[in-house]
Amino acid sequence: MSLILNQLPSKLLCLRKPVLVRCSPPHHSSSASSPQSSQNLPRTILCADPSRPHLVRVVFRSYGDMDILDHEFSSDFMEVTEVIGTSNGWITSLWDGIVRLREHPRRIPKEVRPILLPPHATLHLCQAQLATNVAMSASSPEKEDCAVAVKFLGPQLSICKGPAQSNAEWIHIRISNPCFFSSHVMYSEKEDMFRIIGSGGHLVGSWNLGKKPKLQRLQFQNLPELSKAKRELLYSCNTSEHLVESRTTGETFMVKWYKRIAKTIYGIERMETKALMVFKIDEEQGNAVYTQDIGDLCIFLSRSESFCVPACLARHMRRNRVKLMDVDEITIIDLAAQKWN
Repeated sequence: MSLILNQLPSKLLCLRKPVLVRCSPPHHSSSASSPQSSQNLPRTILCADPSRPHLVRVVFRSYGDMDILDHEFSSDFMEVTEVIGTSNGWITSLWDGIVRLREHPRRIPKEVRPILLPPHATLHLCQAQLATNVAMSASSPEKEDCAVAVKFLGPQLSICKGPAQSNAEWIHIRISNPCFFSSHVMYSEKEDMFRIIGSGGHLVGSWNLGKKPKLQRLQFQNLPELSKAKRELLYSCNTSEHLVESRTTGETFMVKWYKRIAKTIYGIERMETKALMVFKIDEEQGNAVYTQDIGDLCIFLSRSESFCVPACLARHMRRNRVKLMDVDEITIIDLAAQKWN
């Protein structure tokens, strides 16, 4: 759990320049949407919690939005299927040390051909069975320049270049800083690197094949003034950090997600979102600037993958909103409506 309160500003700043986003209205079809919405709205997202594997939700693209699949999964679904995440609509599973990718089955499941990646290794003092999530650099692993990254719980990050090619191979990276051990990986099209934000949000690491790794330290700016009650509430929450990138505007945002146990149902603890903080990343200055205005964009946030698109491409979404998709809840947060006092 973390709460960034040590750098409260003397005055509030507004450093974000207004951005005009133009786009065509979304095509209201679940299978054929505009090229841009199809690129940014994945067909399937698996919502799962490694610490509570008996809770599973599947969200799928439907008529320009992400909706819940009305299906109850068995309590051993994750164990039986060995699913470790989804990326760009591709479902990733781990069977006997082999990572398998398969596309959403659509209407004819028998026509789905899984892509088997080479066997991967487990680095010394690491584990490679339990993953936080998976990220893919292209819309399909069949593209020659595609790379797939698997972030395992602990120090190991594994990247496979050209997963569908005959010469595909893994590169395994041991991350020494423990702040990255439970973090999620995402692919940055702008940087052409896989990026991981450390626990607390102070460090961002970037890795890719053939490039020198980068480590960037962030300074928090423009933090809101919190009341004592709000401060105590946030301190009591479980906090996770997530990076999202807008391919339309080129902006990168960090979202701090605050959740707390709300109730227990049949012995299973259910969590509820208490707050969100969104920061715009200033790459040149190394600042994370708190904002309640992300312009005409909206963010879809999940433990499996998160993304940022123009609001006009997502049906039922308005600008400056964040849609939370988790095993406990599916809800929408209006950033401008959040109160901190």
